[in-house]
Amino acid sequence: MRQAFEAWAQRDGHIVRRREDKPEEYLVYETQRRWLIWQAALTHGSKAIEAQQAQQVQKFAPAEDKAPVMLADEAAVRNRVLNEVLDAFSALDESAGVEGIVRVIQNLKKKSQSQNQSRQVEEQT
Repeated sequence: MRQAFEAWAQRDGHIVRRREDKPEEYLVYETQRRWLIWQAALTHGSKAIEAQQAQQVQKFAPAEDKAPVMLADEAAVRNRVLNEVLDAFSALDESAGVEGIVRVIQNLKKKSQSQNQSRQVEEQT
């Protein structure tokens, strides 16, 4: 995942050198910020896609012996999730720093968890 991010960042013109004292962090703040956003988008997106796939499989599964069919609108789900993440980060003040980014990521996780819980409650009723 990190290699894909670094390839994208280099194509986009960002410096991807890592810190010597903390190799898991990038030397440039903006690159580190984008790395955290990238991770949040992937985490948030994969959870949303898994939840929707599980819902679709339960709804349309004709028999247990058949393999589940891939969703045709997976790209639409990914775009929706990416837009949610970008909207969440666009409201972030640049002076908030990494703490602000972490706060936004935690809010996205809470939102995802609450959506999953509400779906489970709807399915039970």
